[in-house]
Amino acid sequence: MKLPATPPDDGATLAELDMTQLFRATELARAMPDYPSWDKLRRRPAPAGLTHEQLWMGVRFSRSYEPLPLSDRLGNPFRVAQPVIVQRLLHEVSIRTAGTLTSSVPGMPESQVDRFLLSSIREEAVSSSLLEGAVTTRRVAHDMLRAGRAPRTKGERMVANNYAAMQWIRQHREEDITEEAVLHLHALLTAGTLSDEADEGRLQTPEEERVVVGGANDELLHEPPPADQLPARLARLCAFANGAGAGQPWLHPLVRAIVVHFMFGYDHYFVDGNGRTARALFYWVALREGHWLVEFLSLSQRLTKAPAKYARAYLDTEVDHGDITYFVIHQLTTLQQALDDLDQYLSRKASEDAQAARRVRSLGLNHRQLAVFTRALADSTARFTVKSHANSHGITLPTARTDLASLESMGILFSTRVGRSLEWRPVDDIARVVESSPQL
Repeated sequence: MKLPATPPDDGATLAELDMTQLFRATELARAMPDYPSWDKLRRRPAPAGLTHEQLWMGVRFSRSYEPLPLSDRLGNPFRVAQPVIVQRLLHEVSIRTAGTLTSSVPGMPESQVDRFLLSSIREEAVSSSLLEGAVTTRRVAHDMLRAGRAPRTKGERMVANNYAAMQWIRQHREEDITEEAVLHLHALLTAGTLSDEADEGRLQTPEEERVVVGGANDELLHEPPPADQLPARLARLCAFANGAGAGQPWLHPLVRAIVVHFMFGYDHYFVDGNGRTARALFYWVALREGHWLVEFLSLSQRLTKAPAKYARAYLDTEVDHGDITYFVIHQLTTLQQALDDLDQYLSRKASEDAQAARRVRSLGLNHRQLAVFTRALADSTARFTVKSHANSHGITLPTARTDLASLESMGILFSTRVGRSLEWRPVDDIARVVESSPQL
C-alpha cells in the first residue's frame, strides 16, 4: 500500500483560474456520479480546456463540508460532506437496516430468526479475526463456536473473543458508550491474544513508543496522535458516539457510527486490537440507534474480500485534509453489499429449507431438526453435539438431545462416543436413504 497523492495547493490553482473556467470546472464536478479523490481524478482524462488541477478546484467548489467536533493529530477538525452518492446510499441502507429479518424475507418463520442471528454473529467474529491476521480456517472457527469448545490457538482465541464481545454488545446496546465500556470491550476482544496481558483494556501511555502504520519501502502511512492526548480524545469520541458532543452537528446515526469507526482506527488507542474494537463500536452505535438488521450483517466478511480498499478509504481521508466522506462512502457501500449478501443468503436458505421441508413433512420435524437435516444433506462430514445444537438454536441441552436422538431413530444420523460426549454424524448413505425412503 502506498500513500495517495496529495491534492494540489488550492490557493495556487485558484489564482490561475478565470471565472469562466471555474464555473465550467464546478459544473463538471457536480455532474460526476462518484466522489473521486485527487489521486483518482488525476488519472482520468482531463476535459478539453482544463487541467486536472483546475478541474480539482471545481471539485472543491462543488463540495459543501460540515466540520465535526473531532480533530486530527494537529488539531484540525475533520469534516464530512453530503453529496448525492452519500444521500442515495444512506437512504437505501438506512431503510434496509432499520427493518427486521422477517421483512427481508417475507414468510420467514419467527422461529428461524434466532438461528440466522447466531450464524451471523459467528461469521462476523470469524471474519473480523481473519482480517486482523488470526491464523485459523473458517470451518475450524465456526465448528469451535458451534461446539462451544475452548479455543486451542491464538487465532481461535481471537475468534472466541470477538464472539463474546458481539454478544456483550447485544446485551448493552441501549446503554451510553463510555470510556470505561470501551476499555472493557477492548479487554474482551484481546484477552489472551496480546504478548503482554497488561495491555488488555488500557490506553497507550506517553512512555511507550506509539504504534504507527507503515507501507512499502518503510513509507509512513499514518502517525496517530500523541499518547498524552488519548484520554481526552476518547472522552470526546464517546460523547460524539452518543450524539451528545459539544458543538456537534446533527448527523444521520449511520454516518455517526461510521465516523466513530474511522476515528477509533485513526486515534489508535491501544497497542493492538484497534481494528477489532473500531468495528465493534460501529455495531454498537448502529444498534443503539435502532438499525436492528446490522447485527445480522458481517461487514468484516466483506472487508476481507478487499482489504486494500478499506485501507485506502482511511488514507484518502487523511491526505485530503480530513475529509471523512471517502470513508463514509466506502462503509455505506460495504453495508449495501453486506445487505445484498444477506438477502441472497436468506433467500437461498429459505428455498433450501422449503424444499427439505416438503421432503420430510410427513416425519414431523421441527425447524431445528430441519436445519440439521439440510446441513447433513449438504455436508457428509458435518458433526453435531448436544452443546453445538443447543448453541446454534438457543435451546436447552435436554431439548437439543431429544432433537438429535430423534433424527438418529429416523436413520438420518448415527452417534459415536467422543470422550464423555456423544457426537452425531450423517449416515454414510444419506443420499440413498433420502431417495429410497417414501417418508423422505
